[in-house]
Amino acid sequence: MLKDLVYLGIGSALLAKEKVEEELQKLVDKSKVSKDEVKKIVEAAKQKGEEEEKRVMRELKKIIKEAIRESGIATKKDIEELKKLLEK
Repeated sequence: MLKDLVYLGIGSALLAKEKVEEELQKLVDKSKVSKDEVKKIVEAAKQKGEEEEKRVMRELKKIIKEAIRESGIATKKDIEELKKLLEK
């Protein structure tokens, strides 16, 4: 389910990007916006998108870690500690 949500988000972002590019090209064609302005707009949107992606990934990791902790599933650290105890 989580994978589906990620794919949905990526798909939505790609569609939005295509739509924005299409609308910006229409403005360029009508000479309402220069190509340089379009490049600046696209770069700013890209930067914002990358920042948002990092934020979402941090939040997602936090949620996953909390879910694992609450479920009682053994973590890699737990398993390593058990291995050390068994080796003694």
